[in-house]
Amino acid sequence: MKSVVIKQPNELIIEERPLPVPGMNEVRVKISLAGICGSDSHIYRGHNPFAKYPRVIGHEFFGVIDAIGEGVTDKSPGERVCVDPVISCGHCYPCSIGKPNVCTSLVVLGVHRDGGFSEYAVVPAKNAWSVPQNVSDHHAVMVEPFTIAANVTGQVNPGKEDIALIYGAGPMGLTTLQALKNVYQVKQVIVADRINERLVMAENSGADWVINNGEHDLSTLLQEKGIKPTLIVDAACHPSILQEAISLASPAARIVLMGFSSEPSSIIQQGITGKEISIYSSRLNANKFPVVLDWLQKGLIDPDKLITHRFNYQQVTDAIELFEKDQKSCCKVLLTFN
Repeated sequence: MKSVVIKQPNELIIEERPLPVPGMNEVRVKISLAGICGSDSHIYRGHNPFAKYPRVIGHEFFGVIDAIGEGVTDKSPGERVCVDPVISCGHCYPCSIGKPNVCTSLVVLGVHRDGGFSEYAVVPAKNAWSVPQNVSDHHAVMVEPFTIAANVTGQVNPGKEDIALIYGAGPMGLTTLQALKNVYQVKQVIVADRINERLVMAENSGADWVINNGEHDLSTLLQEKGIKPTLIVDAACHPSILQEAISLASPAARIVLMGFSSEPSSIIQQGITGKEISIYSSRLNANKFPVVLDWLQKGLIDPDKLITHRFNYQQVTDAIELFEKDQKSCCKVLLTFN
């Protein structure tokens, strides 16, 4: 089989590898589609501190089970599945309270263990989620990105009367936007970004107000309208955002951090305690695949609003470079393996 392998930072090859054999409680998936994420680019460029090389990247993927290992009784060859990349121990403290996404021995497919940019992948059977017949292949491959939004919203319990502000109209901001508007029916969702084309994507995904915060002062515009957001999601992940979010937030607001910036943020503690603001963080997803599959079955989310490009996997280098360089027209890029 052919696999996309990062041998070391900035060295990507398509390598011939032996067909893997599923072990105990594992299934083999013949990959149909995979999505490119920023973390794939970071591993390629050597900017992901968790990755070990060589590595088959890819943690957003969909395919069909073609072999099952010993002990697997609830999966069958021919079954269409999307794959949860989070592999956890099931018994440490985070796992015991329903947070396998921060398991003390966390393994993420495509990061710590070979992932889905391959013609075949072996994965734990419990991580392969059956896709309902009324969910298309290209929507099924988008389940993982929407689980990030499900994880965020599941923590902060949005309400219809919330006024939400999302920093960043990239894939994570746009999936969260759709969840807030379509699943939770939040009254007003504002999206701030510095790229006008991304703001158009946000409008198409249901944003009530979009703001180019590179051209306009966000604080001034919100003050003029008397708006104090009750829920703020940082999907742009710049260290300067947290303090601004604290200053803009309503008393008793919730702020969610989604990024992995290693740069320090300078914040004023009084701004948090004076308003009794709750600050959350969100990483990967905690058992959210069935949640998103339910959203898709009910037509509550529309992945088509994010998918902008498709490439054959043999063009993966071109696909990643487009993803990295063209933030105006490119949002979610899919690789095809058929």
